[in-house]
Amino acid sequence: MPDTAIFDVDGTLVDSNYQHALAWYRAFDRYGITRPIWRIHRAIGMGGDVLVPEIGGRQVEEEHGDALRDAWVEEFDELIGEVKPFDGAHELLAEVKRRGFKLVLASSGKAKHVEAFLDLVDGRSLADAWTTSDDAEKTKPEPDLVVTALGRVEGASGVMVGDSTWDVIAAGKVDVPTIAVRTGGFSVGELMEAGASRVFQSLVEFRSSLDGTALARPS
Repeated sequence: MPDTAIFDVDGTLVDSNYQHALAWYRAFDRYGITRPIWRIHRAIGMGGDVLVPEIGGRQVEEEHGDALRDAWVEEFDELIGEVKPFDGAHELLAEVKRRGFKLVLASSGKAKHVEAFLDLVDGRSLADAWTTSDDAEKTKPEPDLVVTALGRVEGASGVMVGDSTWDVIAAGKVDVPTIAVRTGGFSVGELMEAGASRVFQSLVEFRSSLDGTALARPS
């Protein structure tokens, strides 16, 4: 049993995945590159360094990679005011903390975005630590962020809570189990195939079922 709970933020605690997808769509469009938004959504959860070549191709990365990532930040800044916390986000974090787990909010987002999301879920009052894109050399699906999150607290082992296949894959690379929620728009089948141990429809459902998961009580 773990003693540390690592929560992804974007798409897991706050409803931001579709704003991210639209921001990337608009960023690509600035350069005359059109990709279906559904394809972009499938890549949300990856870091921008991985997403651009995944969606645009290697040539687009070589020609416009950094500019596209800067454009995405500008576009997302215009949409961030629409992002809201998911029902039960703060209550779930508070219950996990009450049960005795160390709590790390692991985001690969820009620091200013992470700060805003922490405020939405009142995360500063609960979290033992949190991360931003500045804290990992490689982004998901690489496991750097998960390793960094565990290193921020004096924990022996952790469990990841995330919404995307990329969360599950990243955690699995360092043998950290993942409990997934469907809040990011990924299907039960996709999340289970990626390696999730459990999948819940919502944070409220997850909280009501904590006793049947690795977050029942810390070891």
